[in-house]
Amino acid sequence: MPKVVSRSAVSSSTDARPTASAAAALRVYYCICGEFILVIERSLSALPKRQTDGATIIRCQDSGTENAIVLKLNAISTDPVLVERPEGHERQYRFSCPRCNLLVGYQTTPPPVKSGPYLYILRGALTQMQGQVPKDAFDGEATLDPSEE
Repeated sequence: MPKVVSRSAVSSSTDARPTASAAAALRVYYCICGEFILVIERSLSALPKRQTDGATIIRCQDSGTENAIVLKLNAISTDPVLVERPEGHERQYRFSCPRCNLLVGYQTTPPPVKSGPYLYILRGALTQMQGQVPKDAFDGEATLDPSEE
C-alpha cells in the first residue's frame, strides 16, 4: 500500500490589497450586563442621531438613494408604548435585553425587527466592550454631590 503524504502551503504578501470582505468588518455591541445584542456592518457612532431623543438611526429597508444596513439584533420585543412628542404621539415597539430586560431600542412598526424603515438604538444602551459601561450611558442625568447626603 503506498504511503499518502499531504502538504499544504500558506502564502501571504504584505503588498496584497485588502479584500472587500476584510474591509467590511462587522461590529459587535453588548448590553451593559454583557449580553450580546447587536451585530452591524457599521459603527453606531458613524450613524445619524434622532433629534427627539438622541437615539441612533439604523436604516432597515432600502430606499431610492440608500441601501439598508446589514444587522442582527438579539433582543426580545415588549409591549408597545405610546410616547407623547411635541408634534403628536408616537407608538414605539420596544426591544430589550434578553438577560437583564434593559431597554436597548425601538421601532415605529410592529415586530419583527426590520419590518419598518428604521430601527432606533437608545443612547448609552450598548457598548463595544463586553461588561463595560458606555461613556454616554449617563448623559443628561443629574450628578449626585456626596456632600448633600
